[in-house]
Amino acid sequence: MDHARVARDVLTYVGGADNISAAAHCATRLRLVLNDMDKVDQKALDKDPDLKGTFVAGGMFQIIVGPGDVDIVFDEMVKTGGVKEVSKDEAKQEAAKSGNIVSRFIKMIADIFVPILPALIAGGLMMAINNVLTAGFFEAADGSTYGLTDRYPWLADYAGLINLVSSAAFAFLPVLVGFSAAKRFGGNVYLGAAMGAAMVSTELTSAYNIQQATEEGLIESWSLFGLNVDKIGYQAMVIPVLCVAWILSVIEKWLHKRLSGTADFLLTPLITLLLTGFLTFVVVGPLARELSDGITAGLQWLYNTAGPIGGFLFGLVYSPIVVTGLHQSFPAVELPLIADMQSGGAGSFIFPIASMANVAQGAVALAVFVLTKDAKMKGLAGAGGASAVFGITEPAIFGVNLRLRWPFFIGIGAAAVGGALVSLLNIHSQALGAAGFVGFVSIVPDDILKYIVVELIVFAIAFGAAISYGMTRGKNSLSGDSVDDVDEAALEAEATKAHAATVELPAEAATDFTVTSPIQGRAVPLTEVKDKTFSSGMLGPGLAVVPESGPVVSPIDGEVLVAFPTGHAYGLRSASGVELLIHVGMDTVELDGKHFTPKVAAGDKVLRGQTLVEVDWAGVTEDGYETVTPIVVSNATAFEGVTDEQAGAVARGDALYCVTPAAEPAEQGANA
Repeated sequence: MDHARVARDVLTYVGGADNISAAAHCATRLRLVLNDMDKVDQKALDKDPDLKGTFVAGGMFQIIVGPGDVDIVFDEMVKTGGVKEVSKDEAKQEAAKSGNIVSRFIKMIADIFVPILPALIAGGLMMAINNVLTAGFFEAADGSTYGLTDRYPWLADYAGLINLVSSAAFAFLPVLVGFSAAKRFGGNVYLGAAMGAAMVSTELTSAYNIQQATEEGLIESWSLFGLNVDKIGYQAMVIPVLCVAWILSVIEKWLHKRLSGTADFLLTPLITLLLTGFLTFVVVGPLARELSDGITAGLQWLYNTAGPIGGFLFGLVYSPIVVTGLHQSFPAVELPLIADMQSGGAGSFIFPIASMANVAQGAVALAVFVLTKDAKMKGLAGAGGASAVFGITEPAIFGVNLRLRWPFFIGIGAAAVGGALVSLLNIHSQALGAAGFVGFVSIVPDDILKYIVVELIVFAIAFGAAISYGMTRGKNSLSGDSVDDVDEAALEAEATKAHAATVELPAEAATDFTVTSPIQGRAVPLTEVKDKTFSSGMLGPGLAVVPESGPVVSPIDGEVLVAFPTGHAYGLRSASGVELLIHVGMDTVELDGKHFTPKVAAGDKVLRGQTLVEVDWAGVTEDGYETVTPIVVSNATAFEGVTDEQAGAVARGDALYCVTPAAEPAEQGANA
């Protein structure tokens, strides 16, 4: 490989050094953070015989060069092209900064919530079970309704325990988010969790009970810096604890840089929690609560003033408000609306619109469940979608819809249609409950049929639109991979295979009878191989290599005839007709693929130097197997023999031996 030429061409094909904001490399790939992906000349990269494929992962454009070559090409890019060299971790951080502020915020939210999704999914599904047990499915003689726990009292304690466990993740959500967000922002996770716990302390009035506590005058306050600060908790809220975790991390990192030793160990956590605590309850929390109250009042005015348009806009913004956690203030408006029914009021419009939004987000998550082939995403989408249609949307929103983005936007669009229909049909609720398919028990009886019909319409719109979009424009994003969880090895194998299908063998390969070393190590005669079938030449002439390190690469330009699933043996045919057998180690078929990572399959075209298999040589040796690898000409009878054998130390790509073509018949007659 002409490494300098490859480096120059790569720079040209990706839009020049100015289009690269950061660059790093791993064992096989260049990892480039690009400013503008549209400047990449993909066709030129695909045609380059020294490059083995490309793919995008974790916000980085990755070019497969191959082991032993990638570091040299990278050094040439840095020396001659002025590329900014960073570490792999720094490249990931730089990639995370790419995109507009909205996409970066969404990614940040996803990074924080993905680790805590199991707790939210389990809690959501358990809440659905509790809702089924306690919802008023049965009607009494006086017209009132009652649930399974009323009909079968022995179920009450079971429902109570289920409700206790299921609500924990949501009631103490700031603790989980504080831990995860502090990790994301580079702070101490336990300090983040401690601040989250402080925000839901039993010393504070629960956010769920603000309305009742206010009416009864039970809310206490602190007098801090000349201000009266209400002692109110932040149960199930997201934005306040995100801000708190970010502030905590900034303060902590600032202190770490200025203190050291014992002073750092003792004073940094003390000062961090002290400052963050005051900022949380004096500034961040009250501002978030004022914002929440303002949003609630604004939406109420909009709905009452604009009718179906107001319902449309409320449905459009409900799920984004759930992302922030500010929807926790809505009961403060709903309860008075429900109480006003005693004096002729219609009831709450918020609950039915919330139900439409929840069903829409559940429907799009279930569409992803149907479409995706990614096992992890399928699990999240199925569980999250089921939870959402029963009223708990956080698992679906944070685990699936926001990560993929387009399902979330389809969901809020369908919810907007539902909100408009709720307003147009004048649907109201008479109680709080699970805002989803089982929410009909909370609806004014005369509106139940309309409520169910609108929910089915919203579900159909959201599910159908998501299926349609996902099968076309969204099909390439159904794994939801982030910078940290993407399987780059699988993507590399897929990209290499796709590139191999387009490989055009060099014209000169048809007359090239040279076999190069597929491994770095020491070339030895076949007589030193302990297996008699090789040492006797029974399988053909050639040499063997005692490996030192690295993968096994193709010694010719040609085609893979045989590739054992275990990765231990390969049959190749060069463009000039030479057929080779490469047996990686002795008796290694018994390992059944252990320590071997195949990179090619039968039928693939391969270029000289392309990786055939990656091998853990130390693991093979530890398991008691010889690593000596014969490279023999299996169709030697079609040729004159093997010459120019190069024993001794060899690097990958060094000439190993040359196969002598058979003499033409005419030449044989003349010689006779």
